[in-house]
Amino acid sequence: MASESTMERASAPRTAVDGRADVVAEPGYALAAEDVGVRYNLRFNRKTPIRESVASALTRKPAATFWALRHISIRLDHGESIAVIGPNGAGKSTLLQVLGGILRPSEGRVDARGRVSGLLTLDVGFDRQLTGRENTRLGCAFLGLDGTTTTELMPSIIEYAGLGDFIDVPLKTYSAGMRARLGFAIATSVDPDILLLDEVLATGDAAFREKSKARVVELLEAAKAVVLVTHDMSWVTEYCNRAILIENGTMIKDGDPGEVVALHQERMESAKERRKQDAVAAGADANALVAR
Repeated sequence: MASESTMERASAPRTAVDGRADVVAEPGYALAAEDVGVRYNLRFNRKTPIRESVASALTRKPAATFWALRHISIRLDHGESIAVIGPNGAGKSTLLQVLGGILRPSEGRVDARGRVSGLLTLDVGFDRQLTGRENTRLGCAFLGLDGTTTTELMPSIIEYAGLGDFIDVPLKTYSAGMRARLGFAIATSVDPDILLLDEVLATGDAAFREKSKARVVELLEAAKAVVLVTHDMSWVTEYCNRAILIENGTMIKDGDPGEVVALHQERMESAKERRKQDAVAAGADANALVAR
């Protein structure tokens, strides 16, 4: 459930087309989302036979649906860094895709004011058969940069990524850390107003992690806005202004990073203890059946 403060900040009068990332009529913020939901239709999936799917469609049987996100409301101001935390499968990456305009929400509205740049997965926009240099051009094109601007930025991107001669080697030879370095260098080369990052600061060597953190701090000092999905709680408490806890697609808490991290850790420990108790109970039931 979204906090009252979040809902109040995100409740300004709006003009938008339903389900599209086009909102809002309130000055001052960098990014705003109101009552966002993402629903998936489970009729067609790998585990559903084609015959069953077609029969269901022909009989107009209601399709099973799954809400990956529901009733998410956020307002991000310039100069804010928000960490999105939660257990695996909570909907964190889905939220970033919606905020970045990659995924269209099933309900609710999103408005981004300024240039949005993001590194949401290590391979997004990359072609593993192309070299690092060729992928840099491809990545810049995805960010809307023309050829002249890309050529001007190329030396600084290559230098920042620190890949040396590997910049002219096919990406399929890169490690995950090398891909992350190149992706981060491209994503931050355009001086974005809003930067979206999904776990990329946890990848690569220690030196580059410190370098990338310093770059994020520079963006914040320049009144840019950052949304970061991470499992690194030290980064959340040290560098973020706010934190959001998401579980099962819904917002549990939006507030002070230390308080949100403490709540997250408490709930994770409780869930772990419940699983342990369930396992003990299941073992006892199995032993009882054998004894019979």
